[in-house]
Amino acid sequence: MSRAAVQPPLVAAGSGLVSALLLTVAVLASAVAVIHVKYLTRIEFVELQTLRAARDALDVEWGQLQLEEAALTTHTRVERAAYQRLNMHMPTGDEVRVVEVRVRAEQP
Repeated sequence: MSRAAVQPPLVAAGSGLVSALLLTVAVLASAVAVIHVKYLTRIEFVELQTLRAARDALDVEWGQLQLEEAALTTHTRVERAAYQRLNMHMPTGDEVRVVEVRVRAEQP
């Protein structure tokens, strides 16, 4: 038999073309999906960075508020404000009164 007499059937040659076309479409669809996911990831990353910056700003503000609270609530400041604004003073020993509270036991 000669080589010219042996030919592959036309159906087999056509199915190879269809397979190649399907693989090409699948690769292109996969590439588009990868690009889309990468785009979505970039958007989410930008949002994450924005939220982190906002968190850091809030942390700084919280620290400043804690320092302000500590400065405003020191004992010497409260004592000075009580003396100057409310005309209060520390009681002397004879001004101090001890009050005893007696609780009656409940009767059954």
